[in-house]
Amino acid sequence: MSNKQDTTFTHFDDQGNARMVDVGEKTPTVRVADAAGWIKMSRPAFENVKSGTMSKGDVLGIARVAGILAAKKVDSLIPLCHPLLISKVNIEFSFRDEDNSIDIYATVGISGKTGVEMEALTAVSVAALTIYDMCKAVDKGMVIGDIRLLKKTGGKSGTYVREEV
Repeated sequence: MSNKQDTTFTHFDDQGNARMVDVGEKTPTVRVADAAGWIKMSRPAFENVKSGTMSKGDVLGIARVAGILAAKKVDSLIPLCHPLLISKVNIEFSFRDEDNSIDIYATVGISGKTGVEMEALTAVSVAALTIYDMCKAVDKGMVIGDIRLLKKTGGKSGTYVREEV
């Protein structure tokens, strides 16, 4: 596993202008990215989500679908991202009772010419925002945080694994 950093900014040409990276000559490989984040909320909001009694409905079910849809639309949101034929998106949630937070995990996979890190990060972000939207009537003070890439495999740069502190 390599955590080497490529210091070349591929989204700029030699004059410093933004460009979409040409992946036309690259060989497709299996690529997977895992990302995570969390949303912290009040105890009443947390209990409503956990028990499935939030007035807007199945918060985590809707957040899961929103995250999946977001992963499929990254090229419409992030200007220089390529449109991708994603082969899998999985979103999971876990409750942390000690601080009223919900951990959000996304895994995105593809067999393609470019990675899916942005898709995994966007899936986590939009899932968290959806939870916020569905719970804001109970708690407007929710905090979303620590959205990060955990791991990516495939492609020229190989495997990256985040060293969690």
